[in-house]
Amino acid sequence: MLRAENILQLIGRTPMVRIGKLADPNGANLWAKIEYMSPGHSVKDRIAVRIIEDFEREGILKPGGTVVEATSGNTGMGLAIVCAVKDYASIFVMPDKVSDEKRHLLRAMGAEVVICPTAVEPDDPKSYYSVSKKLAEETPGAVLANQYFNPSNVQTHYDTTGPEIWEQMEGEIDAFVASMGTGGTITGVARFLKEQDPSIKIWAADPYGSILKAYKDTRKMTQGHPYLVEGIGEDIIPGNLDIDLVDEIVNVNDEDSFAMSRQMARKEGLFAGGSAGTIMRVAIDVAASMEPGQNVVTIIPDTGERYLSKHFSDGWLRDKGMLSREMVSLRRLRQMKSQELPTIVSVAPDATVREALEKMSAYNVSQLPVLDDERNLGSIRESNLLGAALEDGATMDLAVEAVMEKPFPSVEESASVAHSVQLLLRHQGIILTKDNRPVGFVTRHDIITFTDGK
Repeated sequence: MLRAENILQLIGRTPMVRIGKLADPNGANLWAKIEYMSPGHSVKDRIAVRIIEDFEREGILKPGGTVVEATSGNTGMGLAIVCAVKDYASIFVMPDKVSDEKRHLLRAMGAEVVICPTAVEPDDPKSYYSVSKKLAEETPGAVLANQYFNPSNVQTHYDTTGPEIWEQMEGEIDAFVASMGTGGTITGVARFLKEQDPSIKIWAADPYGSILKAYKDTRKMTQGHPYLVEGIGEDIIPGNLDIDLVDEIVNVNDEDSFAMSRQMARKEGLFAGGSAGTIMRVAIDVAASMEPGQNVVTIIPDTGERYLSKHFSDGWLRDKGMLSREMVSLRRLRQMKSQELPTIVSVAPDATVREALEKMSAYNVSQLPVLDDERNLGSIRESNLLGAALEDGATMDLAVEAVMEKPFPSVEESASVAHSVQLLLRHQGIILTKDNRPVGFVTRHDIITFTDGK
């Protein structure tokens, strides 16, 4: 659609993209539906329109009314867009773990934002469920969107998301992987897909701390505990979740979710939230367990722009003890090094050994790459040079190229720190490159310093 009467007409009809680098090439094809391409940048845009328009048809929401909802942010953003277009007021009640970006976005859309504690029981008067209900009851002309129990949620995905997936895949789909929050997305899509082909297997990704996997396995209520991924998992059983449609549930921890979200950005160009990391972690494993030629479809619920102050921030991850080697690129590690050093300390092949040792002393380093016009020619180590000079004093005036050793290995600076560990077990250092040009140098000491700083 190139022209629309208003922004609401642009919701849905999101693209499908193949996951190339992260997926196992020996497994099934892995496809992702990019829901952050919707105007509000999340899958929740779909239900926001349906819920409000259903309220209007039923006469529950009247001109000048107010929409109230308990939300981790994305449903709030979708509802805020609809309220802006239709001239309704909005109040959104959010748990205190949500990102600052989400709070600012909702206020920018003209909404009132109320923050409640995360670590309370669902029926606690201070919980965001309880506070939203009370506000809806006490505000004249207000309605509670009630996404956890409002059947419009499930119906939206049955009517739109499921058919879009079926059409985009031309009916060639063997498994669907999503998360569970309100239950609307996975229930609506699963119901539609299984009506088309009952053999399609439905997988759910759920954070550790959520009670949903335990409930699926035992049909008993258990005690949830806090986790950091936003918008998925629950400490209640949502009325919109038909858990019998879900064939398997897999738990994923916060660290793996955040690491995968960051890898999606760096390897696939998909800038998505933490819940997308949770889902993708499971989807990759599901696809790897299946046969080549089969198709696995997953959902990317929202954009990573809402988490810049959280799992895309190295400082936030470090504070949470989750800044793992997989999450940090060699480029970022280089940036963490002392700014007093040049970008890369090296020596030319025609410099003398004496000059090389003086440079090592000046910069307090024990090895140097030998570079000539950005060509990586060799390496020198202080211990070897000093040993040679003790045996023969004339060594001090030799050219470095006469005594240099093999070059340090080169690695693209976008690679993760974890990628370099095995190389550093065999070599003292690594040349970092960008567009095949040396741009930095990382040593074993740099890796150890990073690890100790976690």
